[in-house]
Amino acid sequence: MSKKLNTRALCRVAMLAALYVLLNNTIAIKAGNLRITFASLPVVLSALLFGPLESALTALVGEFINQLIGGYGITATTGLWLIPPAVRGVVIGIAAAALRRTDRPLERRPVLGYAVCILAALCTTISNTAVIAVDAWICHYYSRAYVFGELLYRLGSGVLIAVIIASAALPIAALLRRQGLARA
Repeated sequence: MSKKLNTRALCRVAMLAALYVLLNNTIAIKAGNLRITFASLPVVLSALLFGPLESALTALVGEFINQLIGGYGITATTGLWLIPPAVRGVVIGIAAAALRRTDRPLERRPVLGYAVCILAALCTTISNTAVIAVDAWICHYYSRAYVFGELLYRLGSGVLIAVIIASAALPIAALLRRQGLARA
């Protein structure tokens, strides 16, 4: 298979982006300010199985649809809000691509798999905080106290969600790879 996006890859991106939207808008566990969704599961699976490009596209398309149907529509900062979910896919996808040709891909290395997912969550949270800061600067929506005051809380919840998602994604990716549904 060539490295460029073909019809099969575009169909995978479309299906996983649809799953991203579905998981973001249906299954959510709420506890106080903490909202746990499984929306990043398709992004992580795409990163593990198909690499950073398809994973980033899955996140970009899925989050764009979420922005449209979630009441935000298209604003001056819509493009910025697409970046954080894509960061997760790129970070995990790069690590997975580096190990793809070895005898043990990332999903078969649990400690490293969890570590990469947690690193990706931290990068996602930091990029999300940067987007909130830029949005606050452009649109004057948020105070600096909100932007930076909840950073530690967001980092902690991001790590928690990463552990939950990794616990599901790593065995699912291993199963899908055994079934021949991953990029070789």
